[in-house]
Amino acid sequence: MLDAFTALSRGTRLVYTPGLRRYVFLPILVNLLVYTGLLYYVISRFGGWLDGWMAMVPSWLEWLNWLIWPLFVISLLLIVFFTFTLITSLIAAPFYGLLAEKVERVVTGQPPVDDRGIMRAGMDAIGRELVKLGYILPRMLLLFIISWIPVVNMIAPVLWGLFTAWTMAITYLDYPMDNNKVSFADMRRRLNARRIPTLTYGGWVTLITWLPLANLFLLPGAVAGAVLMWDKHYRDQGNATAVSR
Repeated sequence: MLDAFTALSRGTRLVYTPGLRRYVFLPILVNLLVYTGLLYYVISRFGGWLDGWMAMVPSWLEWLNWLIWPLFVISLLLIVFFTFTLITSLIAAPFYGLLAEKVERVVTGQPPVDDRGIMRAGMDAIGRELVKLGYILPRMLLLFIISWIPVVNMIAPVLWGLFTAWTMAITYLDYPMDNNKVSFADMRRRLNARRIPTLTYGGWVTLITWLPLANLFLLPGAVAGAVLMWDKHYRDQGNATAVSR
């Protein structure tokens, strides 16, 4: 059985082979420009955000500042990272959808079920990203509220970590599933049915995104890794469901 780390390492090697690397450099350039702008914005305001959070700590909890402060820092970093990821994924989605299609042709020798043109694939990818945002943002808001509640927010970093891994899995595994006409609801069912591989894959992608600059070159490999994971872990679930019905 293909594990998540092997899928990511194979995928990264695959996207830089002569037949596929031309589909990689444009999303790298787009992400670089977005990351540069967002990073400048965050660095200029990070201290003010942190001071605002610490000012909300009740006086009777000030003796726990040594613990609350690092938890606030971790939560804030996770929120910033999560926002970065959502924005860059939305912008890069049309390019990554096309890359996933080309990788699937190479890996399986067959085109995806929904073999679309470039323009239609790009528009559909943006629409799919909006569907994902509709799923992610309410849950993100709930975690954000938890992060502001004294005492309860001590578990916020753990919750953010798990949610981020799950979201990364949804974000990248959705590219091959969308290309194969798997609905968003069906995709979540398939991911739930393979929760351990799904969270493991999402966790590795999360770690990749935390590597400054290197992540720009590794994330296309996560798209290819998602295609490999789709082919080995999730593709046949649709057939199994049809038989059971």
